[in-house]
Amino acid sequence: MLRCIDCGGEFQPGAFYRCEKCSGLLDVVPDIEGLKEKVSRELFDSRLGSREFPYGSGIWRFRELIHPLVEDKNIVSRPEGNTNLYSHGKVSEYSGIKDIVLKHEGENPSGSFKDRGMSPGISEAKRLDMGTVACASTGNTSASMAAYASLAGIKSVVFIPEGMIAFGKLSQALAYGAKVLQIKGNFDRAMGLVQESSKELGMYLLNSINPWRIEGQKSIVFELIQQLGWNPPDWIVVPAGNLGNSSAFGKALRELKELGLIDKVPRIASVQAEGANPFYRMWKGEEDVLESVKPETIASAIKIGNPISWKKAMRAIKFSNGVVEEVSDQEIMDAKAIIDASGIGCEPASAASVAGAKKLLDAGVIDGKEKVACIITGNILKDPDATINYHLGKLEGIQPKFSNKPVVIDADLESVRKAVSG
Repeated sequence: MLRCIDCGGEFQPGAFYRCEKCSGLLDVVPDIEGLKEKVSRELFDSRLGSREFPYGSGIWRFRELIHPLVEDKNIVSRPEGNTNLYSHGKVSEYSGIKDIVLKHEGENPSGSFKDRGMSPGISEAKRLDMGTVACASTGNTSASMAAYASLAGIKSVVFIPEGMIAFGKLSQALAYGAKVLQIKGNFDRAMGLVQESSKELGMYLLNSINPWRIEGQKSIVFELIQQLGWNPPDWIVVPAGNLGNSSAFGKALRELKELGLIDKVPRIASVQAEGANPFYRMWKGEEDVLESVKPETIASAIKIGNPISWKKAMRAIKFSNGVVEEVSDQEIMDAKAIIDASGIGCEPASAASVAGAKKLLDAGVIDGKEKVACIITGNILKDPDATINYHLGKLEGIQPKFSNKPVVIDADLESVRKAVSG
């Protein structure tokens, strides 16, 4: 069942994304009492490493909590999920947090967490027999949707803001066969146009306004807590752009608590870039309505000035007694350099989680003895230009504190000796 988060209207699932009464966003409402008889830690643990379709996926291992309506024949999976947890002394020293782990969603098939929501989203499109899917994107959503749509044999149309997408992401959308439409305007204009176009042209919309996307992204939290032996961390820190993950994480934690699968609820910290911070401004100002901003940040994946899921995200922050923080592009790129130098690597937006955790520790919000899980949302190869230009000192307004420039030498052994010893 789908339920409007504003008026409470209830609907059976179909090819729509907003309340038919008031246009509010929709939630997928699980049957918690019924699920208590079906799911357990032991059930989910028994599926780890399974070769039986679709349980090898880190999403569909939790299928009862993701999308129980989809039959196996309609599930589209690569598989995704099963991303690793990393800890490293450099990250601990930089952040000041001894017990900090990074969950690397860049290890998903298309290189970002978006695959988590796209698998059930495309599966639902297949269940509904939709011929075309569409999304607006700053990059990762388009890459993921194009890949899963092609896998399912469904046509895909991508709306991107012209000149505001990293080539590493645009190349994926093109390669996977999407029809790419470059919009003259920013992401928020593209988002408005894709909603209008989907309604008029009968395309199935797969931005995070689609409630099944949120259901898939819940699995990040399910899997994280399972990896920690069902012992939740004190904090989950996540980059915040369109706020789909923040929304999904709160929903996941609420359901795990209601089902008795966890005893405590971690606090969620949603971290925005300073130049794209409408959710932070709203939270800090204790306002009831979000005011959009013109987004400007090097972190293209969270370069969103009018996040569509802000109401769900605020609900998640309040439920988890969480916080919202902002970090500068300087803080993002320095944190990225540390993550990269640890052998883990990430795209710029991902590093907002570690930068945010450090800032919250410095502010006394996070205790250095608490266990903190930072979500790394995308692969380092998503935006190689940002990485190279940081180390070459070519990013405007950013001083590369952890630069690792290439060294030019003469082609002789003595030059090598001097360079290596230096």
